[in-house]
Amino acid sequence: MATESAVKLLDFWVSPFGQRCRIALAEKGVEYEYQEENLSEKSELLLKSNPIHKKIPVLLHGGKPVCESLIILQYIDEVWPEKASFLPSDPYARAHALFWADYVDRKVYECGIRFRKTSGEALEAATKEFVEILKTLEAELGDKKYFAGGDTFGLVDIALVPFMSWFYTYEAYSGIRIEEESPKLVKWAERCKERESVAKALPDPVKVYEFAERLKKRIGGK
Repeated sequence: MATESAVKLLDFWVSPFGQRCRIALAEKGVEYEYQEENLSEKSELLLKSNPIHKKIPVLLHGGKPVCESLIILQYIDEVWPEKASFLPSDPYARAHALFWADYVDRKVYECGIRFRKTSGEALEAATKEFVEILKTLEAELGDKKYFAGGDTFGLVDIALVPFMSWFYTYEAYSGIRIEEESPKLVKWAERCKERESVAKALPDPVKVYEFAERLKKRIGGK
């Protein structure tokens, strides 16, 4: 059995990538120390622990850093196997889950950035693409309770659900009504939020929007 001693998470409250790690640790019942980072003045520990990207989240376990949220999720799943796994044991099912988790990073996250940084035709293009992304995810979910099927709260659920706190912001910038475009996805998010691990990790969507507005003004977004 893996030791839980010296587990520390370097994170930032609004980060969906950090929220993934918080959800995963809670699902596994792992006790850890949380360190909130000031991304304008990053700590020496963060810079030392992630010298390549200099980004959160970073999981420190026994003093050893693990970086990049999807890699951290896999690490947590393997190091604390006592509770239900996030990833299937079947190689194909595992690869399928990793594909969709990567899709979330490549599509949902990147499109969300464009909402904040663009206007006019570029914003219209991002809005159209985001609707397609939602429908693609909803098709993959189908009528399942969770993306992995059955009662299994898995990697794709953990990877995607933090972005639900950003949906209010995305709607404000794009004019999309996500519940109208993807009602099954919204119901899935509501089911996820019934889990204590998710409810505790996700911030108030209004506070996320206020943060996004401050960030937009700072970087000169329109």
